[in-house]
Amino acid sequence: MFGRVLTRFVSTRTPWAFQSETTLARTTSLTTRCQKEALSHARGTRRLIPILRLVREMKAERVKPDIVIYNALLACIAQEALPLEAWAVVDDMSTISIPLDRQSYHHLLHASRWSSADAMWQVVHEMKKQGIEPDEDTYALIIGRATATESLELALQYMHEMDGLGLVPRLTTAQDVIKLATDMDLPKLAIEIAQNFESRSPRRLGGETWMPCLTSSADMLYAEGVKLCWQKVVHTLNLTPDEGACLAVLHTCARHGLSDLALEVVRVLRGMGVDPWYEHHFAPLVEALCKDGKLKEALHTLDAMRKKCINPTSDTVRPFAEFLQQNVDRVDGVWQVLDQWRREGNTVDTLILNAIIHASVLLDDLQRAVGAYKSFSDYDCKPNVETFNWLLSGCVAAKHRQLGDKLLLDLKQAAVKPNATTYEHIIQLCLTQPTYDDAFFYLEEMKSQKFVPSARVYDAIIHVCVAARDSRYSIALAEMHQRGYVLSPSLRRFLSDYGLLPHQDAADKDKEGNSWGEGSIK
Repeated sequence: MFGRVLTRFVSTRTPWAFQSETTLARTTSLTTRCQKEALSHARGTRRLIPILRLVREMKAERVKPDIVIYNALLACIAQEALPLEAWAVVDDMSTISIPLDRQSYHHLLHASRWSSADAMWQVVHEMKKQGIEPDEDTYALIIGRATATESLELALQYMHEMDGLGLVPRLTTAQDVIKLATDMDLPKLAIEIAQNFESRSPRRLGGETWMPCLTSSADMLYAEGVKLCWQKVVHTLNLTPDEGACLAVLHTCARHGLSDLALEVVRVLRGMGVDPWYEHHFAPLVEALCKDGKLKEALHTLDAMRKKCINPTSDTVRPFAEFLQQNVDRVDGVWQVLDQWRREGNTVDTLILNAIIHASVLLDDLQRAVGAYKSFSDYDCKPNVETFNWLLSGCVAAKHRQLGDKLLLDLKQAAVKPNATTYEHIIQLCLTQPTYDDAFFYLEEMKSQKFVPSARVYDAIIHVCVAARDSRYSIALAEMHQRGYVLSPSLRRFLSDYGLLPHQDAADKDKEGNSWGEGSIK
């Protein structure tokens, strides 16, 4: 049935029935066919040789080229960045009185992209002489050269000229300038260019532009840029930054206390399926929460780390101490937070109590530091070596040798092994006293425990010995030389004031039998 209907329809003559017309093929000129072939070459890449062959064939058949063919030839030459050859084509066009159009000049500009700026402006000058004013495509080529050579200032100057002429940059032009700004670590400028473009153009920038703005802002710790770009990328464009970008954003949140954004970034990381988690995923969140005054939320974060078998370090809780050290009221107020935390059935971490001691010491409040130390048993915590190190540093500042000796006794009773920092504090504490011979005893004990004294230890010994006219300063100088330490400028000035500055080749000469027996400076 269907076949009979189809046969009847085909056999019936209609106005739209197909009829072959052979005269059209015969009337297609050779010039038109050459134009089509030339345009096909111009649209491709690396087609200069084929189009030159076409031009040779046209010359052999005496086919006169027109503006279409010349522009196609200029396009192929421009792709190869051959300005001299491009100008030779222009001279040929002038010989047969074919005027250049806007497209011709644009090909000239593109061919001159690796030449000097003068060559490019020569093309623009010729354009204006012919009454052709630069448009958006003209400036796209000019600005493209500036971005290719990383001349951001020139690109901005040309964009400012466009504003004065009422021209809006092409999308690709704006993208290139913004990308260059982000590559040069100028996120604020990049974001301003992006906002200005979107306010004047109906086109909208995509993730390939806003994502570099986000990462650049995060790398430069630019808080306002991070907040704006995160909103654009995650909420407006519905894109997910990679883990590296999220970590960079977290560091910015930590620096500026953007706790809400930091929590959102962690949720994004969780949604990405990040596994395993490490300390560097949580530490910025802890810092952001502490700077925002959300200590209880920071405690929850530390608890979450423990549940994921991630042990916080003293650096992880350093933001606690930085928040508390602002004033003593914060130190006093944190105990209420800890008591509430404990009433909820949670465990108080030793690191938190260490942070309170740390803050108290930095506030020069040794009494509060000792009070925090005595509260360890109340919170079922045990002091560690960092606890004693912070307390001993407070003793050094207060020159409280008696308390330092008691702390050393507590350290031994608690079976806490001292480290190099512990010995340094003990030595410095001994040096604060009128009789400082114990400093040399602890120095030798430190070395017997395979700890290497720092330059600060020797610096302190030299200052005290020289001021007391104690010749043992020379032994300290010799040991400094043995360990490869360089005298600090302040120490050199100090020795020079006493007329004791040694010569580099003989001053730090090794002393035979390095004995710390007391002597006097002659």
